[in-house]
Amino acid sequence: MIDNVLFDLDGTLADTAPDLANALNAIRQKHNLEKLPLEVISPTVSLGGNAMIKLAFDLEEGESGFDEIREQFLNYYLEHIAEETRLYDGMETLLSSLEDNNKTWGIVTNKSGWLTIPLLEALSLDKRTACVVCGDTLEQRKPHPAPILHACELIQAEPAATIYIGDAQRDIEAGNRAGTKTMVALYGYIEKNEAPESWNADAMVSSVDEINDVISKL
Repeated sequence: MIDNVLFDLDGTLADTAPDLANALNAIRQKHNLEKLPLEVISPTVSLGGNAMIKLAFDLEEGESGFDEIREQFLNYYLEHIAEETRLYDGMETLLSSLEDNNKTWGIVTNKSGWLTIPLLEALSLDKRTACVVCGDTLEQRKPHPAPILHACELIQAEPAATIYIGDAQRDIEAGNRAGTKTMVALYGYIEKNEAPESWNADAMVSSVDEINDVISKL
């Protein structure tokens, strides 16, 4: 039986792409570049800020100008972190159902803590979630299993009685390596050329509304 549910944040628990895209485009405009459409930016969100900067500015980490743009981008994002960000449709109902049925839920994200905590506070989730493991909580990040194992320790959960839900291959790899069940959030930020059916997840869902039923079957 699955007693514990761990969520990735961006693209799984909350739709954060609009605010991240707005921040990225604000810095593009500062550098006299045109805005990029949301649908172009969204697939990179789950890959992290560096991937977004590469997309928008054709810069790799370590290249001249990268660090300056990254600082501008993240600082702007922090100032506007929850203007358009929302929980996915059905997520509030799911979280309430988990709580009503005494199932523990938590968050494991590669997003840095200085961005994650303000976002969770803005969404009124900071006092509801049983644990928050961020990208800088440990030395390791997903796809390493350590963050998920750390979350299990924090909530005193057996990995085998836990499911990790995410929208990126590294999420599923991390969960599988940690010994949890895994679920792909197909409604998240998945690029068209990716093949989530090959990620070896225990389940895939197209909407939040399917999650509870799938957990029950697992």
